[in-house]
Amino acid sequence: MDKSSGLFFFLICFVCLCQTANAVFMEKLANKKICADKDCSYVISMAKALDDYIASDCRHINLRRGHLIYVYSKLKPVEGAGVFWSGSVYGDHYVDQMGVIGYFPSNYVNETHIFQKKTVEIPTTDIDFLCV
Repeated sequence: MDKSSGLFFFLICFVCLCQTANAVFMEKLANKKICADKDCSYVISMAKALDDYIASDCRHINLRRGHLIYVYSKLKPVEGAGVFWSGSVYGDHYVDQMGVIGYFPSNYVNETHIFQKKTVEIPTTDIDFLCV
């Protein structure tokens, strides 16, 4: 590795370490979640926001009435807890929010299309509730 490649590699590593230093583990919202696959990488369904929702912390995403949302997982609530789903806003008008995955209350959306009827239930991890 030449000198410039080594410096570039060092800078990339330094930037990555600095970004993870600001991450905070938040309280778990549930111990289990329902996903389309064991990695929660496939979309379960599409939903449409019924009302505006302002994220309460960095684990959540903001929704505006009419937003289309890809749903990736559905948390299985602990008795008495709210029901949250995780997803990402979809649409050409919302490019600034596309790709950002976060939680939102399921009662703020209407599930409009089911992509995956067969789902798996898996345990949540601390990483599921990491705030970056």
